[in-house]
Amino acid sequence: MTRFRTGRIRTGLASLCALAAAVSGTAAFGQPVLPEVLQGGAAASEVPVTVQNLRWLMLDQPFSSLAFRSMDRLFTTRTVPHAGQPWVLPQASHALDFSYDFGGRTWSAQEGIERTYTNAIMVLKDGRVVYEAYRNNSTPADRFMGWSATKSLVSIMVGVAAEQGLIASLDDPVDRYLPELAEGGYRGVTVRQVLQMRSGVAYEERYDFANPGAAASNHIGALVQNRVRFVDAARTIERKAEPGALFEYKTLDTAVLGLLLERVSGMPLAAYMARNLWEPLGAEADGFFIMDGAPGVGREFSGAGYNATLRDFARVGQMMLDGGVANGRRIVSADWVAQSTRPTERVPEPGLGYGMQWWTMGDTAYSAIGLQGQYIFVDPATRTVVVKLSYFPPLGDEADNETQAFLRAASAWQPR
Repeated sequence: MTRFRTGRIRTGLASLCALAAAVSGTAAFGQPVLPEVLQGGAAASEVPVTVQNLRWLMLDQPFSSLAFRSMDRLFTTRTVPHAGQPWVLPQASHALDFSYDFGGRTWSAQEGIERTYTNAIMVLKDGRVVYEAYRNNSTPADRFMGWSATKSLVSIMVGVAAEQGLIASLDDPVDRYLPELAEGGYRGVTVRQVLQMRSGVAYEERYDFANPGAAASNHIGALVQNRVRFVDAARTIERKAEPGALFEYKTLDTAVLGLLLERVSGMPLAAYMARNLWEPLGAEADGFFIMDGAPGVGREFSGAGYNATLRDFARVGQMMLDGGVANGRRIVSADWVAQSTRPTERVPEPGLGYGMQWWTMGDTAYSAIGLQGQYIFVDPATRTVVVKLSYFPPLGDEADNETQAFLRAASAWQPR
């Protein structure tokens, strides 16, 4: 079963076959060719064949370690500019001297960082940076792909829009604001139900590329080949369950939230984010979204496409820990922070629940979690924030489970 659980695409054998085809396949005179699954389609792609192949392989090791911090070389992007003086995160550096148990053994924190494919990591305790490290030739200037951690940033912006009165009520049907969705499965689905991944639309987050369904086909058409816009699938999607009746994680729900923000604000999502999150946050660097098409055509990939530095992702985590306040400046209400990180769903995964675009982990902790090991982990009980930016293998269950053990130990750690 190739199910998107915590934002990971599980490609399996199909991905490995595609990798071999893309690497070894050449036409006469050595011209690059596409793997079979990328050939054809309703409309020809204008993306060069080599770039399509690179996008197709970006999830596979060892290329992912570089690709996940080089998305601006693979995609058209839209900048989310920072402005003003950055929010200074005080430093109180310590050796990472805790350990954790996993797989019947005890591992040191440094062993864990290596074992779980880490590119960059930061640990904050009570607002102070106690540990920061970059690996595999990454640097503080690199902007890392958040993958589905992006969903949690979109949640923050929905909270802001609701507080600004742009969304009258979370219990409004989303097609009140997006009438083009009224003929499909999103008809009558409330904004709250979309936030909770309870839309009920028939978009199973499976990525069986050998037999592509709705999600895999949308990934190929929108992200690899830029033939369609990712969110347009929401117009005609069918209904699987009554709205609110079934929790089922799907990136299409977050794409609908991104379109909602665009529509109610009257501006591109990147512009709304800059004005209402990135600038007041005190980010120190521009962020960017990857786009699902060329300039003038593409939209921000709001479901999983935001890129930022390690430090700026850490500022997001610290702002959440501080109840929606960044460096004395309120971004979103404390009520929204509490609402969005309160589990409304117990998912069939040990220790995990789901709120409104945030995963919950235990009694108090919660996390933005992205494909193949991207985490913005927050634990109010211990005043801890951990940002870990990784490059798990596509079949990364063990790395994910071990990382959760690592994060629990990091939260309990009291540096001296």
